[in-house]
Amino acid sequence: MKLVVGLGNPGPRYADTRHNVGVRVIERFARDHGLSLDGRRFDSRFAAGAVTLGVARSEVALLVPETFMNRSGGPVAEAVAELAIEDVARDLLVVFDDVDLPFGRLRLRPSGGAGGHRGLGDIIERLARNDFARVRFGVGRPATEQDTADYVLEPFTDAERECLPERIERAARAVEAALASGVTAAMNEFNRDPDATEPSAEPRP
Repeated sequence: MKLVVGLGNPGPRYADTRHNVGVRVIERFARDHGLSLDGRRFDSRFAAGAVTLGVARSEVALLVPETFMNRSGGPVAEAVAELAIEDVARDLLVVFDDVDLPFGRLRLRPSGGAGGHRGLGDIIERLARNDFARVRFGVGRPATEQDTADYVLEPFTDAERECLPERIERAARAVEAALASGVTAAMNEFNRDPDATEPSAEPRP
C-alpha cells in the first residue's frame, strides 16, 4: 500500500491559508480518484482504496492529520506502523508548502531534511528517518519584513487564487506520477517551471 500525506492545520480558520496547500492537493487527488476523506483514523481525515496509477491498480491510503502542523509526525508514524506500508522509502509521500519556492512551483525529492518546515521535521523525528518522498508546493516568501510564520498562516492573494486551482491540479498529477513511476521519474516532468516557455525546435534544412 502507498501512503500519501497532506500537511496543514485543522479547522476552517486555516483551510484557505498557504500552510494548508498540502491538504488541498490531497483533497484534489482524492476527488480525481473517487476517494472520500470523510473517514477518521490515526487522529486524521483518512481514505483508502484502489487507484489506477498508469496501467496498474494500486492500493492507496490518504492521510490528513488533524493535529496541528508541528505534531504531524504522530499520526503519520501510527499510520505507517498499522497499515501495510512495506517500504517507507518507496511507499510514503508527503505533500506540503515551501516558502523557498516561488508560488506554484513544485519540487519533488526522494529524501532530505526538513528545511525548516516543522510538520516535515516532526515526521522525520517520529519516523527516525528522512528517506521518504516529498512534494513541496511553493508559496513564496513575504515581500516585506513580515514574519514567515505569520505569512504562511494568511490566505493566498487574489492574484494567486486565480491560478491556484490549476497549480493544485498539477500538484495532484505530480503525486499520481510519483506513485505510478517513482519520484525520480516524476521529478523530470514536474520540477520544471510551469511558466517557462519551451524552446522552439530548430527548423530542419
